[in-house]
Amino acid sequence: MKPISHLVIDIALVAGLTLGATGVAAAQRKAPPATRHTAVAHPSNEAPKATSPGSFRGIAAKLGTTPDALESAYQAAKQANPKLTRGNFVAANMLAHNLSTKNSAITTDALLNGLKSGKSIGQTLQGLGLSTKEAADAEKQAKKDTRAAERAGETQPPAPPAAPAKP
Repeated sequence: MKPISHLVIDIALVAGLTLGATGVAAAQRKAPPATRHTAVAHPSNEAPKATSPGSFRGIAAKLGTTPDALESAYQAAKQANPKLTRGNFVAANMLAHNLSTKNSAITTDALLNGLKSGKSIGQTLQGLGLSTKEAADAEKQAKKDTRAAERAGETQPPAPPAAPAKP
């Protein structure tokens, strides 16, 4: 063998031994401490959701009241029934608005009390004297009216803030 070949083999041998020794030394090193993986905290459904100031604007116009009055009524109803959703509250108001002339027993309070007792809106309407078909038709009409009122509310400019009273 030529002397250059011996040199190349020796260099390769030294490099291999060096890499092997550093690998063994690294494996003998103290392991880093284990990191704890905590679950991502998700907001609970119990947290009150901030509603935009004009969120009841179109519905309020349809029902002949103010958005603030509807918002405060919603908050009061939510206190009485924490499981109450905004959609069920709006549906109860719209159904009462649509049906109270035909059946005086159908009021917002009666519908909200039915929801509070664990019944659905349809079951509550049937308990107040409507047939299954009438209850389904009333719910369908209320949804249609609600969508139309919300679309109308989106196109309306927000009401200007009330001017402070002069002394």
